[in-house]
Amino acid sequence: MKVAVLGAGAIGAYVGAALHRAGADVHLIARGPHLAAMRQDGVRVLSPRGDFTARPHATDDPAEVGPADFVFLGLKANAYAACGPLIEPLLHGTTAVVAAQNGIPWWYFHQHGGPYDGRRLESVDPGGAVSAVLAPERAVGCVVYAATELERPGVVRHVEGTRFSIGEPGRSVSPRCLALSEAMRAGGLKCPVEPDLRNDIWLKLLGNISFNPISALVRATMRQMCLHGGTRQVIETMMAETLAVARALGCEVGVSIERRLAGAERVGDHRTSTLQDLERGKPLELDVLLAAVVELAEITGVPVPTLRTVHALSDLLALRSAA
Repeated sequence: MKVAVLGAGAIGAYVGAALHRAGADVHLIARGPHLAAMRQDGVRVLSPRGDFTARPHATDDPAEVGPADFVFLGLKANAYAACGPLIEPLLHGTTAVVAAQNGIPWWYFHQHGGPYDGRRLESVDPGGAVSAVLAPERAVGCVVYAATELERPGVVRHVEGTRFSIGEPGRSVSPRCLALSEAMRAGGLKCPVEPDLRNDIWLKLLGNISFNPISALVRATMRQMCLHGGTRQVIETMMAETLAVARALGCEVGVSIERRLAGAERVGDHRTSTLQDLERGKPLELDVLLAAVVELAEITGVPVPTLRTVHALSDLLALRSAA
């Protein structure tokens, strides 16, 4: 199995290192000091489950890699529309693109069935720009439950969690999903193939839609947000509104808000990816988290006043941070 990791940051390098350890032919595509460190010393993973080092091929040139069976997309969702020149050399006729993104994916209504089947969401696929680069039929959905941080170039700190749930947009248990699941499990990761990954998407989104923008607005860790009474109440309301949109689309999360908050509190003083991006001066990945759900609320007629308010505030923050 040949796997190209396009955007081998904290999550991408962690997955690539695990797959390489299991014997897959892995190629990490990155840039800058992180690439230089991986070329020289490999990927160093620091984890409560045991530290290890893997030395897969690392490059900044996808043409050097060539077509792969799977492209694990570690880029931020707001970079998808512009990634055509990077991903094109990695594709052959049956290459699967595994997008490890937070939030609502561009393929959400691909083979969805029902009245919304095939619908395009402007917030995540503006003008069809993402679908033009990443054909929905190539997509294998992936919901990441692992928390990682790039401690320094070439060094990934694994905080907690090893689960990467995958699934087909059309809800089949496909041979390509089974093959990827087996390789991921051989590398020490959990990788269930879900018959309907959309339920997992909403479960993960329940936390991302609330903790990520709030953490950036108030510069707080997961634990700090959970322990502050007023902030916790805002997050609970955001979660309740998100669940209402999910139900309107036929999805059930199956986890209570209290249980989701308790899980977040156990993570401790972990900074969300949005807060990390803000601190590093990177673009904030909020369209797929907040704007998409507000758009889905408009489509389904579900009132989401708190989500709209937080979206307005965080959208201004994103604009100011990008200026």
